[in-house]
Amino acid sequence: MHRARQHAETQTRERRHRLAHEAARLMAEGGIRDFHVAKLKAASRLGIHDDASLPRNREIEDALREYQRLFVGARQTDALRMRREAAVRAMGFFERFSPRLVGPVLDGTADAHSAVMLHLHTDDPAGLARFLDDHGIPAESRMRRLRLDRQRTGDFDVWVFAAEDLTFDLTVLPEASLRQAPLSAMDDKPMRRASRAQLEQLVALEHGAG
Repeated sequence: MHRARQHAETQTRERRHRLAHEAARLMAEGGIRDFHVAKLKAASRLGIHDDASLPRNREIEDALREYQRLFVGARQTDALRMRREAAVRAMGFFERFSPRLVGPVLDGTADAHSAVMLHLHTDDPAGLARFLDDHGIPAESRMRRLRLDRQRTGDFDVWVFAAEDLTFDLTVLPEASLRQAPLSAMDDKPMRRASRAQLEQLVALEHGAG
């Protein structure tokens, strides 16, 4: 009985590993940005349908980093640097909204498919729409649901536009969110985020800016 249970656990771990790496490959090659979508697509392709074998988002992210290191290399590094430097400029432009960088451009997994994702903070959400309009920036309006903490969930305005041949994704949050970031879908902990000064330091450290 004990040996059978060990065998089953080993098989589950192996399936999780295969699924994580297939999901990472789909994200790297197909431009899928949603971990859940990549996970389900990988499961369908591999014919694995038991929930116990589904990897956590963090496992997929680790597999994605490994895939990028092995198969993408300098192209991914260049795409990441380009987006981080563009984010620095964008954060200067949106300075009045206390911008914070989040997502793949910050965590280092961004590639040629990735948008520059910023959180902007204001208690007047319509103010950002006016700001974009005043500067002649055509942007598409969307909504995004985020968990503010373990008890509260909210729907927030998102503005998406193209500049410098890149996509910028702006989520408008209340000023109170500056004190505590929304929870990450990755691990239910506050999202990692960076101010403009912190991002400039990161670019200098990892990309040899200047």
